[in-house]
Amino acid sequence: MPPKSKKKEGDEADDKFMRAARFGRVKNDLKMGFVGLPNVGKSTLTNLLAGACHAEAANYPFCTIDPNMVQAIVPDQKFKYLANTWKPPSVVPAVLKIVDIAGLIKGASEGAGLGNAFLSHIAAVDGIFHLVRAFDSDEVIHVDDSVDPIRDLETIQSELCLKDADSLSKVVDKEKERIRKEKGLPRNADPPLGETFQSAYDKCLKLIESNTPVQTHEDFSMGEVDVIRDFGLITTKPQIYVVNMSKKNFLRKGSKWLSKIQTWVNEHGGGQIIPMSCEFEQDLMDLQDDKEAQKAFIQECEDEVKAMGLSGPGFAVKSVVPRLIRSGRQSLCLQSYYTAGPKEVRAWTITKGTLAPQAAGVIHTDFERGFIKAEVANFDDFKALHNGEKSMAKVKEAGKYRQEGKTYEFQDGDIVVFMHNVTATKKKK
Repeated sequence: MPPKSKKKEGDEADDKFMRAARFGRVKNDLKMGFVGLPNVGKSTLTNLLAGACHAEAANYPFCTIDPNMVQAIVPDQKFKYLANTWKPPSVVPAVLKIVDIAGLIKGASEGAGLGNAFLSHIAAVDGIFHLVRAFDSDEVIHVDDSVDPIRDLETIQSELCLKDADSLSKVVDKEKERIRKEKGLPRNADPPLGETFQSAYDKCLKLIESNTPVQTHEDFSMGEVDVIRDFGLITTKPQIYVVNMSKKNFLRKGSKWLSKIQTWVNEHGGGQIIPMSCEFEQDLMDLQDDKEAQKAFIQECEDEVKAMGLSGPGFAVKSVVPRLIRSGRQSLCLQSYYTAGPKEVRAWTITKGTLAPQAAGVIHTDFERGFIKAEVANFDDFKALHNGEKSMAKVKEAGKYRQEGKTYEFQDGDIVVFMHNVTATKKKK
């Protein structure tokens, strides 16, 4: 009975993320973008997620003028196991593309600061890490001269919704023009809008006017989703709220702001909240080349937690960076399948629900065009059965090695060999 319950919860979580990503592009190279006010930690966190200093992190409101994109390696124990099993000369993990977008300020939707350019950069990403500051520091100035995450959340959300309101104000005329052309009506005709278009428009307008992201609404029909995709709204993008706390508050897993932030998020459609500390993560990252020093730092933090009288699994001291990367990827409904052999172990990124031919096409378009079948092994079956061998022999003997056709929907963690054939005639075409 417990396993059933766990599966059900997982299914519900998957449904939630699928709903959040339903307005997006169906691509394998989707990007997350950091959005927030200046000096909340966006560039620092981008550096941390990439594992290197790719962005110029400076204490200046507009230090990141152009969006800076990095690739964060996806933490993946399955991939690591396969790499350690085969030990090939080439190992290629999955990555998540992350864009560091310069800070927004109040009035950005009307062009304040560098608002128009920044909002266009937000429109170009597929999901949002909404970063808010919940730490005090005399060394890091705040654009509004005081720390108040709720005010900052309101500012950013308002600017995004104002931009969407502007976009929404133009879609009705555009749709009427489309109908006039389609039906050959004169320019002065005022054709009625379709029922699906009208209901989609009304629901979006109501959400935006209440400062609530469109993607949080669950009561959209598939027809309405198709219509809304063409509206070009920023708030249709999946959004994860990231709270940057001080190291001390992160270690004690508490802040005067956390419950207030939770309440605000719940009042604005809900969403995932990830508390973290750039201060803690940076200290940990600075010691990455000295494992003993890193271990000593973790021990020091654990001693600090114990000194506060706190204990238990909930107060474990560990980096949140892997969780951020995985959550960003999950919000975009991305997953991996693997190819493994003596020359290379590689993780290939696909969207959930991808069928076998399209999954093959991620490797090469010829694989999709000439797809015959996919030979598939479940990772857990391989791990349990291969007995240390660098092959699928034991998996085949156990009857766990499958042949799948064009209608097979790839699962996260599938280990695959594709069979394909492209004739010379088709190549000439």
